[in-house]
Amino acid sequence: MNIVNKLTVRHMKLNKRRTLVTIIGVIISVAMITAVATLFVSFTDLMKRQEMKDNGEWHVLYKDVNKKQLEAIEKDDATKKVVLTRDAGYAPLKGGQNKSKPYLFIKQYNAQGFKQFPIELEKGRLPKAANEVVLSDRISTDGKVNFNIGDSITLDIGEREMKLPGQPIKKFGQNDPLQIENEKLTETFKKLTTKTYTVVGFIKLPKWEPTWAPGYTVIGYIDKSMIGASNKADAAVVLKKVNGSLYSHAKALAKKENIKSVKFNNELLRYYGVTSDPGLKRTLFSLTAVIMGVIIIGSVSLIYNAFAISVSERSRHLGMISSVGATRRQKQNSVFFEGFIIGLISIPLGIIFGLAGIGVTFLFINSVIQDALGLDVNWRLTVTPYSILIACVVSIVTIFISTYLPARKASKISAIDAIRQTTDIKLTSKKVKTSKFVRKVFGFEAEVGLKNLKRNKRRYQATVFSLVISIVLFLAVSFFNANLKKSLVLSQENINFDIQVSVNGKMTKADEELFKSIAQLGDVTDASEMRSIEGIAWIHKDSIAKELKTKDYQDQMKNGKYPYNIMVYEIDEQHLKAYAKSIGADYAQLINPKRVSGIVIDTISYQDMQAKKYVETKAIHAKVGQSIDLSLMDPNTEKTERFGEVTFAALTDQLPMGVSSSGLGNLNIIVSKQGMNQLLKKYTSDGISSLLYLKSKDPIKTQEAIEKIKPSNMYVYNVFRGRQQEEQMMLLMSVFTYGFIALMTAISVANILNTITTSISLRKREFAMLKSIGMTPKGFNKMIHYESIFYGIKSLLYGLPVSIVVMYLIYRSLMNSFSFGFSLPWLEIVYAILAVFIIVSIAMLYSSSKVKKENIIDSLKQESI
Repeated sequence: MNIVNKLTVRHMKLNKRRTLVTIIGVIISVAMITAVATLFVSFTDLMKRQEMKDNGEWHVLYKDVNKKQLEAIEKDDATKKVVLTRDAGYAPLKGGQNKSKPYLFIKQYNAQGFKQFPIELEKGRLPKAANEVVLSDRISTDGKVNFNIGDSITLDIGEREMKLPGQPIKKFGQNDPLQIENEKLTETFKKLTTKTYTVVGFIKLPKWEPTWAPGYTVIGYIDKSMIGASNKADAAVVLKKVNGSLYSHAKALAKKENIKSVKFNNELLRYYGVTSDPGLKRTLFSLTAVIMGVIIIGSVSLIYNAFAISVSERSRHLGMISSVGATRRQKQNSVFFEGFIIGLISIPLGIIFGLAGIGVTFLFINSVIQDALGLDVNWRLTVTPYSILIACVVSIVTIFISTYLPARKASKISAIDAIRQTTDIKLTSKKVKTSKFVRKVFGFEAEVGLKNLKRNKRRYQATVFSLVISIVLFLAVSFFNANLKKSLVLSQENINFDIQVSVNGKMTKADEELFKSIAQLGDVTDASEMRSIEGIAWIHKDSIAKELKTKDYQDQMKNGKYPYNIMVYEIDEQHLKAYAKSIGADYAQLINPKRVSGIVIDTISYQDMQAKKYVETKAIHAKVGQSIDLSLMDPNTEKTERFGEVTFAALTDQLPMGVSSSGLGNLNIIVSKQGMNQLLKKYTSDGISSLLYLKSKDPIKTQEAIEKIKPSNMYVYNVFRGRQQEEQMMLLMSVFTYGFIALMTAISVANILNTITTSISLRKREFAMLKSIGMTPKGFNKMIHYESIFYGIKSLLYGLPVSIVVMYLIYRSLMNSFSFGFSLPWLEIVYAILAVFIIVSIAMLYSSSKVKKENIIDSLKQESI
């Protein structure tokens, strides 16, 4: 170690407090970078394992492959494991009591498939031969058909299909509910073969089986020997490496081997950060760049200020070593060496604290998340070499950037200036000139406070810079959080109920009584009855959604008006009152018997398949008080017949329970029972839907209870799992983003407090001088208050415009995959303004209270701290 480095170490030891503050600042910064990287890795790991638990582990699915094609897939360099799977078809369940589930659905796997897919064996064993099957336990509990291990069952296996006039035959799978219209089955069963199986075990209800699926799951066996030229199967592949090239590689292999169809497990691949959607890729890349930029800027500002203050304090020391022969390079290296030592201590500690903090957080939130959402997997601390490497590299770069400018400044300090301490403060009358307005309005103390800031511009600018960065960090992360949630809502179906019970045809009194009985079932927490009718309305071209105004939209216009599909929903009195109150609508207007008034859902979200974006837009550009005429169209004559008029009582983007966002050219209107009855007086169609929407503590149990008491014209649609997944994504995203906000806020506050308290400490001589010429304690306090105000105003003048620019960059990055309006987070802006003045005031008062205790003579004698 050379003499300059030895002097640097000695100086750091002599200034233990400042060195410790710098080390703590760097530890906080490194801990934050580590925490964010680990949180992201752990979050994706959690979602991967949950997706595998629910739907199995596979990356690429090659459809309908023969033996030769299968061998080529197995030999492919990218292939790690191959699962053989086949949907063998449907078979009628003889004696089944659940009319909405009249089939068995036979799905076959090879031995590897039983490991890769979530099949929970309840009793018995898994199939090992082509004539063996395991049955879902729901066949006995729900379908009321009992089988035992060892039973031989003969099944007529075939397909569900429906033929519509002038259209090709449509075939249905497990994701398609039973096709029923007006209490009649509209689909047909086409028998293809008959097979006999031996029951060798029972499994729990598979998570991939939708609750509305018409067939109970039956798992059979398939292996390579059962594949032939005509007897094909699907090959689900687990890859050795998951990266962006898998899409092109799989398609190239399929083309080479003449495999007609390839499917990708996008639900799982997105948690690897892999997507074939270029818009989503741009979104992820740009968001990552913005977030990492925000983190690095926050960290640099914290560490830079520590080193800048260090150099300011060390200016006399650097001048002295310069006077005895130290070169510019040696002085510069002295600061870099200080950064190296601090990094050597802080980076390992920061990584440990970051990992420990995230680990403790997971311990606390795991049970909460599992209880609330019924997760099957723990949120575990996942550490990868890449996440630690990223944390180390970002931290090293951050420390280097933070030390570079102070190091350059140190190298330029001349011996005479440093010893005389004239580098920090160089005064001219022009530099400290203040407006007469300040003294006239705010007094002498305000003028002195402003001159104090101007005479030591570097410290003033360092503090303002810290405040600006803090404002930008808080507003950028808050905006990111709000827009990320909005994007997530757009990309989900936004299901706000667990179970839908529907009645085809006219609602009878018995049906009404049954609805009331269902609503009072033990596990039901909320129930909303609803009737709906469909009509059309001609909307003026100036009021229609802008996305409808394409090249050919004029073809559908008549007399300057465009046809809209209108869905009118009636919700029960209790829920309508609460809904009207939540959006600020006049409930009395909604139940007015003289005219029909409704709440219009004027904001919609949908997926634009051409642009590959999720779009939020105005369904209609309307005003409260205007009306539309509702009509019915005769499909044979295409003539319309008016049946009512609806006045817009309110416009909102909030959806009541059971109502989903409509698409372009559609409009949802919510009316009262009185309003619906008036419309039905002239409504000649029989297309009235009666619906009951439920939220339940145990949706599966509730569905079973409903199935036992419902008549044949009543149908149950359970969407609990889809809703659960949405809530899971929203909660986990909130934990991630709010945790990030908490970290950034903590760092920002630490940054400001550190900068201001150190700045005040360095001004002891200045304050002692003012007191020595007669400034009273009251005047001193006024001066400090005004300085706080000047700090706050200046930082807001810079911070708010910069924040708006950063927020717009985040917004633009999201627009690669989504489309919604840009709006400023006004509430968060108010919070930021208040927080700036509170934090600055606290820091200034705390620091000045310490200075007040100093002896004037001792402070005046002090040259440097």
